[in-house]
Amino acid sequence: MGACVSTSSQSTCSSRRSNADTVPPPCLGIGFCGQKKTKRTFSDHVVTLQHLPSIPNRIFTNGKSRTSCIFTQQGRKGINQDAMIVWEDFLSEDVTFCGVFDGHGPHGHLVARKVRDALPMKLLSFLHSNQSRQNGTGQTCFKGNSKKSEIGDSEKDGSMEDKLNSVWREAFLKSYKAMDKELRSHPNLDCFCSGSTAVTMVKQGSNLFMGYIGDSRAIMGSKDDNDSMVAIQLTVDLKPDLPREAERIKRCKGRVFALQDEPEVPRVWLPFDDAPGLAMARAFGDFCLKEYGVISIPEFSHRLLTEKDQFIVLASDGVWDVLSNEEVVEIVSSAPTRSSAARILVDSAAREWKLKYPTSKMDDCAVVCLFLDGKMDSESDYEEQCFSSATLQSNHSGNAIESDDGQKSEPCLQRNFTVRSSEENDNYGKLGAEVDGSGETVAGEDQSWSGLEGVTRVNSLVQLPRFSEERPNP
Repeated sequence: MGACVSTSSQSTCSSRRSNADTVPPPCLGIGFCGQKKTKRTFSDHVVTLQHLPSIPNRIFTNGKSRTSCIFTQQGRKGINQDAMIVWEDFLSEDVTFCGVFDGHGPHGHLVARKVRDALPMKLLSFLHSNQSRQNGTGQTCFKGNSKKSEIGDSEKDGSMEDKLNSVWREAFLKSYKAMDKELRSHPNLDCFCSGSTAVTMVKQGSNLFMGYIGDSRAIMGSKDDNDSMVAIQLTVDLKPDLPREAERIKRCKGRVFALQDEPEVPRVWLPFDDAPGLAMARAFGDFCLKEYGVISIPEFSHRLLTEKDQFIVLASDGVWDVLSNEEVVEIVSSAPTRSSAARILVDSAAREWKLKYPTSKMDDCAVVCLFLDGKMDSESDYEEQCFSSATLQSNHSGNAIESDDGQKSEPCLQRNFTVRSSEENDNYGKLGAEVDGSGETVAGEDQSWSGLEGVTRVNSLVQLPRFSEERPNP
């Protein structure tokens, strides 16, 4: 059966994988290429998922790093399905990886955490593989943050910059593809109707490389010519009604339409069943829709940072559903301390949820704030804000202490399942105990669901598909 394959210029339905040859890209110039092992090499970074917690300068729970602060808060739907990460010294001292992942479906929280942990490792692996090829070619090492010193060298520098861009594009595309492949074959994680968004970014010197799927978003706060703060959106919310996305989905026999009681939320549906109603066009997992136009191929972009660029904010749609880009920039830029910016932004989003959608269940929120000048508050200021990582994790995250592969037990929480079968829709208030992906029993919430609560964009999925022998062949 045909699968959907997408490229940056066009998307087609095909039963064959792309086998286009790629030109070997140049050296990345990140400290481990073309050199004897007198400096840190990639082998210093090679770790397993079990070793991730011991890696320095990598944070994934509420807190701060040298150049960033991150914060997540559980909504009113149940287990927090958002995940986030900042990994400084990702390849060298001047390289930082950031990501926000918003899970959905019965096991969305596990999918988001799995992607958070494994995707950066796959990116490292593909970069190392590329560099190993280049070490054998004898090509000159290119520093990604180099300056153009001679006018006559502008063409050459431009060509090298294009090659650097090509290296990162290939690494993002391959790592996303490998991540989705791993999820499909994962023995202990059912991703058939569960998945996750991803907005990921690598800052290498003045270069910003981004790959993203789903509706999590990245913006940048920058100063204009009048020295006023302005918001610059760095990514596109990949919703099903975007012309290119809708065209691909329909060509692959999927359907795109909004429900009558939420006309502003387009969703993806199977050709033979009004399910699952996915509110995004690209995602990790969600394999019930992968043959019908939903893909995990990321959009990729490259941007050169300037001195006017101040900070970058990555966040899940729990923030963007209630706050505009301009409001987010204003909140972050006016935070009393940089280390409190992410927490204050989430608190602001929580207040807006209560004001704008008082009858709805607030969505989970996750925020990463990366400050581009590399400066943060002093430790004393940080402590005065009562913002220690341990305190925040216990008071706000709503999750048990977990291993990086998400395999430890989840807390028992009253959970409002946002993915329901037709039978559950009829008897939702009578739900008994359910078993989540970690094997813990989670009590169902004895509370009815109404169409009014669906007017916001909190439910990424509507219901599980009903597969039967009568399923037509597409």
